[in-house]
Amino acid sequence: MTRKLPIIHRIVETDAAPYRVEELDLEFSNGERRRFQRMHGRGHGAVIVVPMLDADTVLLVREYAAGVHRHELGLVKGRIDAGESPVEAGDRELKEEAGYGARSLLNLRELTLAPSYMSHSAHVILARDLYEERLPGDEPEPLEVVPWRMDALHELILREDFSEGRSLAALFIVREWLRIHG
Repeated sequence: MTRKLPIIHRIVETDAAPYRVEELDLEFSNGERRRFQRMHGRGHGAVIVVPMLDADTVLLVREYAAGVHRHELGLVKGRIDAGESPVEAGDRELKEEAGYGARSLLNLRELTLAPSYMSHSAHVILARDLYEERLPGDEPEPLEVVPWRMDALHELILREDFSEGRSLAALFIVREWLRIHG
């Protein structure tokens, strides 16, 4: 069933760095009126990189996560800078966070974080044919690089220090893509 999008009667913006919050005055197709809020990130988007060391091994990084105040295991991720494509940002972030570049980078798809109230999305970048190269990054301490076998994802997804939804989703997307495309 295809539904008409609600009519936006008014948008009130509030600055809440690093986001812009909008309050929407909406009218739905059945005449109901509601106010919704949504957040827009500042910048040019984000990437989450799945670096494959070989056909069976992904590289994870362990870094401090302020939101949960602990060190988290996850994939390389970061912002897309002005003028960068998602693939270029993925290669740069991989070099900054993990100390590797990639000869093959593929933008598989875009993931949303919480589409009900945020416009934030991240491009899932598959990085293969890795080589060692480090660029200076913005991390306050060196990140630990942890190789993980793809056939042990069932163990990784149950670890308490591996909880970020984008990393979980990206690993399963890449696993299925590799299964189909090699």
